Amino acid sequence: MIRVVLVDDQAMVRAGFRMILESEADITVVGEAGDGREAIEVVARSSPHVVLMDVRMPVMDGIEATRHVAAFDGDARVLILTTFDLDDYVYSALRAGASGFMLKDAPADQLINAVRVIAAGDALLAPSVTRLLIEEVSRRPSVDPSAVAPGLADLTDRELEVLKLMARGLSNNEIATQLYLGEATVKTHVGRVLTKLGLRDRVQAVVVAYESGLVTPGAPDQLT
Repeated sequence: MIRVVLVDDQAMVRAGFRMILESEADITVVGEAGDGREAIEVVARSSPHVVLMDVRMPVMDGIEATRHVAAFDGDARVLILTTFDLDDYVYSALRAGASGFMLKDAPADQLINAVRVIAAGDALLAPSVTRLLIEEVSRRPSVDPSAVAPGLADLTDRELEVLKLMARGLSNNEIATQLYLGEATVKTHVGRVLTKLGLRDRVQAVVVAYESGLVTPGAPDQLT
């Protein structure tokens, strides 16, 4: 059973999400919160797998709350849900440790699928969100890659290839096809990349790849 906490300052929005999610046999809502500070308390005592987190809330916003939740020891992963798709929100949420980002007007089936994906330990980054992330990173000044992720120097050539393709939004299956590897082998490489870089999931790997300059926006081929 996937345990979910709903965080939104509008009770009607939470009620709508609860109705959608609890229509599924494998999902249960174990708590609700109306602001970020309350969310931290609810997550601490309910041990959810997924936290649906609004961005704009009183007392403490969703970005700061996400930072606290991501620092917890436990399985809780944050899926940001908002009506705003502004670049700064996307970038800040992912840097804070969110495992996914969706707009509130997404269809119900996409929301349900997102919860299952996040609960399974994967990350969810829609193409539109990836575009916003790339645009935001490309506007930032260049930095020393070792300052962004010292572990980059420890990656093998194959692991660097996998990281570059992850940053392009390719799934394990797509990476396997492009590199002529088995999907299980790719999964192993992804795990090693995350471990060496000290990252929670693929979303953070995408951020690191762009911030470090390993991948540059608009470049068609990053494997040469």
